[in-house]
Amino acid sequence: MDLGIIQTATLTLLALIIGFTFSMAIDRHDQREIFEEGEANAIGTEYLRADLLPSNTAAATKELLIQYIDQRILFYSQQSPEKIQEIRDKTDQLQTALWKEILPTVRTQATPAIALVASGMNDVINSQGYVQAAWWNRIPFTAWVLMAAIAICANLLVGFGARNFEKNTGLFMIFPFVISVSFFLIADIDSPRGGVIRIEARNLVALKNNLTQQMDASAPSFSKK
Repeated sequence: MDLGIIQTATLTLLALIIGFTFSMAIDRHDQREIFEEGEANAIGTEYLRADLLPSNTAAATKELLIQYIDQRILFYSQQSPEKIQEIRDKTDQLQTALWKEILPTVRTQATPAIALVASGMNDVINSQGYVQAAWWNRIPFTAWVLMAAIAICANLLVGFGARNFEKNTGLFMIFPFVISVSFFLIADIDSPRGGVIRIEARNLVALKNNLTQQMDASAPSFSKK
């Protein structure tokens, strides 16, 4: 009777912790997707506001934004740690170049329209920071340790109780299998770049395709004579 009470309490505690941890992973996954959408919207809005700048500055700003989108798309792909650091460095360089490109106009033309351009550029830079912070926001290591310790204790208790059911010992292998699958799913969701379930740059790719089509449509065409 005492063993049954301990087993029930341990399994209940393990189920609650797995449920809460799974909920944490799902919330972080959804947050990363929302920030990816917000980043694409910020870049797209700033691309449109660039038309408020003088023609030369507008063209240079749009070109830098296109390069910036390429780097942001690469950030969401599965890369080596060295490549990821290279992407971050290139992103920082492009952010500096974008700000320096609009800064002379912002200083010399203090109009509401130019203020919108500056505000939009701030949104572009801030959105990248929000994305990076969300990707660093993972389930704490101590939570994994606690969950693993309770899972080990639960498996030991179930195995100890299975001694009296030798004919059905194989059924008790289902429990550690289910626990392992649960751990794998949580770890997969909590890893935005690796694993099966990943954060994809769907909105950024759609934005890049849309801007590319606009550039191709606005390019001058020459009819053959």
